[in-house]
Amino acid sequence: MITCFIRYEIDPFKKEAFAEYARNWGQTIPKNGADLIGYFGPHEGSATTAYGVYNIESLAAYEAYRARLAADPRGRENYEFSGANASF
Repeated sequence: MITCFIRYEIDPFKKEAFAEYARNWGQTIPKNGADLIGYFGPHEGSATTAYGVYNIESLAAYEAYRARLAADPRGRENYEFSGANASF
């Protein structure tokens, strides 16, 4: 089992954009084969650090998951959304 931690540096004035981004992944990540633990935005402490956490079975499963995610229409849409809101 591999646990992936994604660290985000976000603009504190764009918390809502980050929350939308996280909600979108909330459906797409499990659909494509990973076990989403959750997305965690700033609450106490740093106002600019957020995390995404998920588990995946193995490195091979991770590589297959990334390929499925890139081909998924909702995954592509969320990648584009993050590009348009790069500083969240």
